[in-house]
Amino acid sequence: MFNLFRIIENRRYYFLVSLVVIALGVAAMGYNVATLPTRTPWRLSVDFLPGNRFELKFTQPVSEDQIRSTFQAFGITNPAITRLGDPAENTWQVRTVFIEGQRAQEIRAALNRIAPLDESSTQIQSVSPTVAAQVTQAALIAVVVATFAILLFIWWSFRRAEHAFRYSICAIVALIHDIGIAAGITAIFSALFNWEIDALFLTAMLTVMGFSIQDTIVVYDRIRENLARRRGETFETIVTRSLLETLNRSLTTSLINILVLTALLLFGGASIKQFVAVLLVGMFAGTYSSIFIAVPLVVAWFERDLLGLRQRALSVAAAGR
Repeated sequence: MFNLFRIIENRRYYFLVSLVVIALGVAAMGYNVATLPTRTPWRLSVDFLPGNRFELKFTQPVSEDQIRSTFQAFGITNPAITRLGDPAENTWQVRTVFIEGQRAQEIRAALNRIAPLDESSTQIQSVSPTVAAQVTQAALIAVVVATFAILLFIWWSFRRAEHAFRYSICAIVALIHDIGIAAGITAIFSALFNWEIDALFLTAMLTVMGFSIQDTIVVYDRIRENLARRRGETFETIVTRSLLETLNRSLTTSLINILVLTALLLFGGASIKQFVAVLLVGMFAGTYSSIFIAVPLVVAWFERDLLGLRQRALSVAAAGR
């Protein structure tokens, strides 16, 4: 019979849950690659995509066709036009290919002739192709450097434990699991709700990495302590004991963070909602992976039994005698 607290023995179920969630995210990424003009797994903001974003607030009602015709008059044939907020607010967002500054101001003046713009709420953001490439490159370098730093730190901290490098590898796998889930959920929201990823997305992902590793190291450290204290017990028993001893601490810390993030998501400004949502998903994934992925993977590697089927067969055989 399934028992939630027999975490190590039931690891195949927890692995399956993660596999399903990640598979849904990968499917959403594939859908975005097939349907988005940029052929990317997510909708990209101007932080990553060379182009311009016009945020326009008119003082009088205008139609989408009027805005589109204005851009087409300047040779921009396919602007992405979205109404923002309540229709009565007359606020629009227009995404275009990259436009030089002088030309962008000419377009703004032409839009102002359709209906007067509220200058205090109207803005144009632009990112050149060089800047977009630099942002993307810096993001990749940050993730790679952080991953290797974590790998070396865990290996050095657990160097006196047997097969210390296995702890590092399993922690990195759990880290990739958390990033994969956060990225996958973002891809789903990108497909369903037109979310765009920006520089804050990278900040959220790096924060998720730090939280996930911190929680995993706490459990690993208790395993190391119990291995020295309880030499007569099996490795799986020691790991299960260590998990249960740290479970309260892990869940309490995570719950506090999740409550704070939920409050920010509900009552915070619109500009940070996507950032907070990614953090919230990452916190859930990080807590889950620290308990149900990182540690069971260590046991699976030591026992050379990924799904725990051999151990289950032995337990059934012993019960039948």
